[in-house]
Amino acid sequence: MEDTHMKKRLGLMIAALMLCWLDPGAAQDGFVGQKLPDLKLDYLEKEPEIKGKPVLLEFWATWCPPCRKSIPHLNELHGKYADRGLVIIGVTNENKSVVRKFLKEQPIAYHVAFDDGKLAKHFQVRGIPHAFLANAEGVIVWSGHPMALREAQIEELLKNNK
Repeated sequence: MEDTHMKKRLGLMIAALMLCWLDPGAAQDGFVGQKLPDLKLDYLEKEPEIKGKPVLLEFWATWCPPCRKSIPHLNELHGKYADRGLVIIGVTNENKSVVRKFLKEQPIAYHVAFDDGKLAKHFQVRGIPHAFLANAEGVIVWSGHPMALREAQIEELLKNNK
């Protein structure tokens, strides 16, 4: 019986890791040009004001190695562009206590939010990390792996936001 339980856990872990390494840009690129839906998220801290601001919405998980690798990059982008209006929101479907414990080891400077799966389903997220960049009007202008987002794209967006 113990062996069956271990096999199930191993299978779930492998499936979770495969989700991490799938091509995060495969299905979601079709959202470029569409408006962000109403973000009905539960925030770890205070909900950010996003109206009239560019938003980088990133889907991630604590157990995902590529997601963990993206966090310092997103922290850097937050530090560099938050004062200029960019709002970064990291969205996970994990338990708050799991995320709080993770944040003690790996601080996240930007906003952390929780999704019950509806937003990820809307965006057809099949691989993480995956991010969507929306302009100040809420129109998605870029979609892909957060490490692939070029600062020139953010600069252009912020320049046009004035």
